[in-house]
Amino acid sequence: MALRFAGSLLSGKIVPGAILSDSTRLHYRCNGSDVVVSTENGILFLHFVDSFLSRSGITSSVGFASRDGGPYKLDIAYGLLMLLSLENMMVALVLYAAGCKSHDQGSSLKPHVTGNLIHDWWFGIQLNPQFMGVDLKFFFVRAGMLGWLLINLSVLAKNIQEGSFSRSMVLYQLFCVFYILDYFFYEEYMTTTWDIIAERLGFMLVFGDLVWIPFTFSIQAYSSSGAEKPYSYLSVKRFFSVGNPLAGIREGWWLLRNKVELTTAAAIANCLIFMIGYKVFRGANKQKHVFKKSPKAPIWGKPPKVIGGKLLASGYWGVARHCNYLGDLLLALSFSLPCGASSPVPYFYPIYLLILLIWRERRDEARCAEKYKEVWAEYCKLVPWRILPYVY
Repeated sequence: MALRFAGSLLSGKIVPGAILSDSTRLHYRCNGSDVVVSTENGILFLHFVDSFLSRSGITSSVGFASRDGGPYKLDIAYGLLMLLSLENMMVALVLYAAGCKSHDQGSSLKPHVTGNLIHDWWFGIQLNPQFMGVDLKFFFVRAGMLGWLLINLSVLAKNIQEGSFSRSMVLYQLFCVFYILDYFFYEEYMTTTWDIIAERLGFMLVFGDLVWIPFTFSIQAYSSSGAEKPYSYLSVKRFFSVGNPLAGIREGWWLLRNKVELTTAAAIANCLIFMIGYKVFRGANKQKHVFKKSPKAPIWGKPPKVIGGKLLASGYWGVARHCNYLGDLLLALSFSLPCGASSPVPYFYPIYLLILLIWRERRDEARCAEKYKEVWAEYCKLVPWRILPYVY
């Protein structure tokens, strides 16, 4: 609720979304950077108030002054994970019920009911449901990215407190914080992505945004070894279900409980992978966003090559049909490389992302083939590679 009010009250650029099938379009207030700053300031303020009350002998219900001694608490993570998981199931049910009752025929709210309860609950019924004037899909992504940032800052605060700041932790934190802040800075590019313009809002996206992003994108911090502690910060044993091959992982945080000494060469290589991934990811998304807003804008200093007046075949989009996915995968890999090669656990995120993006690419290809027909076939002949040139 605080994020909702912060997003509504703070000024920001109003960005028109993609044109929908009925020629309408939604508009988004892109003020994510200001929301991040206000949220961080709010957390610090509550921490200092709670610390002052605790030192004064006054019982506080704020709960920020804990044995961690900092505003970013790790010991509430497991409870928060369980609460969010249950809440997301309920939110998805409410979205399902609201969608079934909707008689709106506009593209953003028109219900798409298959009759299969599980399918409709999982994938959603409406494209862009809203609550109190806020596009829920756009809001949930923002909340998930902010949650990821807060978890990482929790790890950083604990690491500083323990005095074990390593080169691996520095790289991991710098890469992730830069990526998250960059998302908020270029938040308007989100308005033309697959999630916003094509995916309906159901449990899959709600859970993915509010639970999967913050709690698994930070999995590089989880430990597969180390002694038991008096209290847990976030247990991978609890995080994964019983019977999962990773369920035997012991408690603790990866870079907090494992010393990984990267050589200078390894650190430099890690930085290069991150920079290449960022260049491809951000560059590809920017080119697509600019093309949709201004189809004649130059790409790499030249007039864009367009197939059938609809599909961009210049720049990164002339290299591979989903070149932005390649950048995203390289970024995910760069987040895990600081953890070394002693365990596959920190590489859960890039492996999962690879599977997800291949699945999404297949769905996107089918959707585009149906939508653009012969134009898409011509584009595929001109750009034969899906994600990685000469490989896939």
